[in-house]
Amino acid sequence: MSDHVDFQGGKFTGPVIGKAEYKQQAPAPTALDALPPPAAGFTGRDQELARLRAALDPSAADAEQAVLVTAVSGLGGIGKTALAVQAAYAAREAGWFPGGVLFVDLHGYDDVPVTADQALQSLLRALGVEPEHIPATADERAALYRSVLAGREAVLIVADNASSPEQVRPLLPGGVRHRVLVTSRDRLAQLGARLVPLDQLTPGAAYELLDRALRIADPEDNRVVEETDAAARLAGLCGYLPLALQIAVALLAEDPGKSAAELAGELGASYDRLAALDDGDRSVRAAFDLSYRRLPADEARLLRLLALAPGPEVSEEVAAVLAGEKEPPLAGLRALARAHLVERGNDAGCWRMHDLVREFGAGELTGDVKTVDEARHRLLVHYYHWADAADDRLRWLPGKPEPERFATRAEALVWFDRERAGLVAAAQWGRSERYASVAVRLALCLGTYFEWRRHWDDLITVSSAAQEAAHDAGDRKNEAMALINLGNALVVAGRPEESVDATLRGRDLCRSLGDREGEAAAWNNLGLALRDLGHIDDAVDAHTRSRDLCHRLGDREGEAMAWNNLGLAQEEADRVADGINAYTRALALSQTIGDRQIEATVWNNLGNALEAVGRVDEALQAYGKDLQFCLEFEHWYGAGQSLDNLALALGSLGHFEDASAHYLRAAGAYTRANAPREAAEARVRAAALTAPEEPTDTPAPVAPPARTTDSVPPGPPPPGVPGTGGP
Repeated sequence: MSDHVDFQGGKFTGPVIGKAEYKQQAPAPTALDALPPPAAGFTGRDQELARLRAALDPSAADAEQAVLVTAVSGLGGIGKTALAVQAAYAAREAGWFPGGVLFVDLHGYDDVPVTADQALQSLLRALGVEPEHIPATADERAALYRSVLAGREAVLIVADNASSPEQVRPLLPGGVRHRVLVTSRDRLAQLGARLVPLDQLTPGAAYELLDRALRIADPEDNRVVEETDAAARLAGLCGYLPLALQIAVALLAEDPGKSAAELAGELGASYDRLAALDDGDRSVRAAFDLSYRRLPADEARLLRLLALAPGPEVSEEVAAVLAGEKEPPLAGLRALARAHLVERGNDAGCWRMHDLVREFGAGELTGDVKTVDEARHRLLVHYYHWADAADDRLRWLPGKPEPERFATRAEALVWFDRERAGLVAAAQWGRSERYASVAVRLALCLGTYFEWRRHWDDLITVSSAAQEAAHDAGDRKNEAMALINLGNALVVAGRPEESVDATLRGRDLCRSLGDREGEAAAWNNLGLALRDLGHIDDAVDAHTRSRDLCHRLGDREGEAMAWNNLGLAQEEADRVADGINAYTRALALSQTIGDRQIEATVWNNLGNALEAVGRVDEALQAYGKDLQFCLEFEHWYGAGQSLDNLALALGSLGHFEDASAHYLRAAGAYTRANAPREAAEARVRAAALTAPEEPTDTPAPVAPPARTTDSVPPGPPPPGVPGTGGP
């Protein structure tokens, strides 16, 4: 950069003043000192605060004994956040964390909590990572997060309001000098954390909080000390919960003429008022109302309807449906964003609303049952039609009519991924009778997608909700389908006893209805659960029944799946030759109907059987065909299994370097398939093969069993919704 300005060639008729302005590209801003302000009147937690300080003090233990994670747990409103923030301030003032303090609210107990992936994105931005440099996948984000922290001095991460260990684990730093402080309503013992349970304040501490916090507003305010008995009653009505006590203080501070006795009387006589104190909604509502009353009627209506969105973010497509418009209400969304009532979401074309604004908007619809019903029904019908279309694409086979809505499987998966949280929440609306018909059909469209993405908890959730709703509505056909889907999800989730119960109920319903296709699917799932329980002969019988039923029905896809699973059961019964024959039959059927997904599954299992009888070269060819198909469909879990099995076979031939490379590829595939446990196991096996050989008395690790693949079809596609039109 030059330090002068060149006017060469210029023509001037008078005095000239040259001015140059230099700007240097600034690094991304950081937010490493972003703690919320301390709670007013904080008191009564001396013992717990001392425990937290001891856990956070870097000089209190050596690296091996350092407390890396501390979890504060207790009832909602008990003051967990206030305690954690107080401890974080004390640690910062002590100079223990020169690298800074990060704070993230995980909203773990909201209807849709913040995911660890979303939290990582927020933390990376706080650490100064440019948004465009944040990786797309959760594992890559976690790796970058640990790498950024590794280059910093000691940092304290405060993860507020977590509901599960899964929300917190990806946020743990890799080094021992950093610390994590978690708050939760549950004891998170699975984190290996120092546990600090929190109880309600003592009556004396609650009384002291009222007095201290009120004197912060006005040092001359003596209402608490002058009305000792009334203040004690007020503290009792607040349940000695710090949150409710703070709200009571705010109400007194707003009205200097109100005595503690009067407020206690009002709270004692008003159940709703006390409930509002418990969650703090009342004091916030007034602030929102000031902004809401300034909105034009159409924007106010949009705000109310957006509050009905079931997911944490609302796509512009869904916003249009809620508003009853053909095109996204972009002008209204932008106007609400200017008023800070909505903001851009994480995904392009998506918007999100602060949780409390959402509650405010929904509260404005109280009593307007017609508007709520119409908007939710519009959204359910929309979700059902598009989920049905996306499901058709995921189920599509060559030779069948091309689905119209989605041109590729990738497009269908992108739509499902974007709307997933909303779909799961909306499918549970079926517990309300007025929404049951559409919500049940929506839930039954989600099975294939959840299996593909391995979202087994979601599949269990929506299938359970669909079964209950269908049962209450007397819809036995769809109840049977929901039970079959539920049994499917439970067996893959490692809950075979529950799977047997659900599947038997579904099978018996199908029998009573004469639904032989559903009965065949139920027998198939029952066989898988029985095999997991060790009842191998019963499993063989169940898969044989499924195979025979499918054959009589002309259901070649179901028959191919049944042959595959029969082969697995026969192998378990040490009938490997019979298993190979079953896989061969399954291959012939899947190739005839052009179902490459089933064919890939069968190639994997045939490879296992061939390897078991010493035909390793043929097994390697079978695994290779399975891998080819899995990569073609981006079926990452299946690819991980085939790579795992290739590595195992190569290791048995003494090709340890190639085996290690395949294990590492398997780990990458499992990571993309949302299977961290399998990914970690593959990395361990790769490391074991590449570790330097040293004399040891410890025996070599036993090779893992080959990974088999079940065929677990959901029930048949649900019927359409009469009178709702196409997507």
